[in-house]
Amino acid sequence: MKDMKQQANELHCEVCGKLLEVTASYISHDKAYCCEGCYLAALTQHETQQQHDQTYLVLAESLVAALDAREHETALHSKRVACHTQILARQFTNDRYYLQQIYLGALLHDIGKIAIPDTILLKNGPLTETEWTVMHSHPQRGYDIVSALPFMQVATQIILCHEERYDGGGYPEGLAGEAIPWGARIFAVIDTLDAMTNDRTYRKAMDFDVALDEIIKQAGHQFDPKAVDALLAEQEKLREMVAIKCAMKPDL
Repeated sequence: MKDMKQQANELHCEVCGKLLEVTASYISHDKAYCCEGCYLAALTQHETQQQHDQTYLVLAESLVAALDAREHETALHSKRVACHTQILARQFTNDRYYLQQIYLGALLHDIGKIAIPDTILLKNGPLTETEWTVMHSHPQRGYDIVSALPFMQVATQIILCHEERYDGGGYPEGLAGEAIPWGARIFAVIDTLDAMTNDRTYRKAMDFDVALDEIIKQAGHQFDPKAVDALLAEQEKLREMVAIKCAMKPDL
């Protein structure tokens, strides 16, 4: 089974995102390509690809802005967690493809809630068992929406698996340990940190250190210990970003 660092350092084609065997790859200026066609496309279409990337980003941010506005209490939540997840991702890789995918997956993690009825999503009070079943369908619904888009292989895995727990107690598949994609494992830590350090209708925001202690207690249970270690390594930077509610776009 691949660990988080191995997954993060796998090579993907810069053009199509295909997972590469190093010995069968075209490598130029530290960029890898699956075939001569992708290599030549990269030489002639770099500017076009940048325009496509920007289009995907604007589209994704527009979708989550609509979702955040619908949920009322989570304004800018999606952009914050996408930005903050980048900080942890850089502990494991500098690969541009992975960092872009991690950002998009974190940004779009809750996009499946678009398909959840307002009577459930915005309900004032506890959900029934049937309503929880509907709510728990949002990762799969989000995956179904985004998996149709090209160049989103890693991002879709974060969307599908962002509610899984390291101990296997999450959903929708009950995955455990390294069976959960590494991007989803680091995202889970950031998502919880953001939820704890921002006001909700039912409680006030926690202090950063209180939230950090709660996350540390869940290492090996709810969270991958390596993801928690990465959080601890970046805690001062994240403390500052949480304090100013940072949701800056990453430099990808």
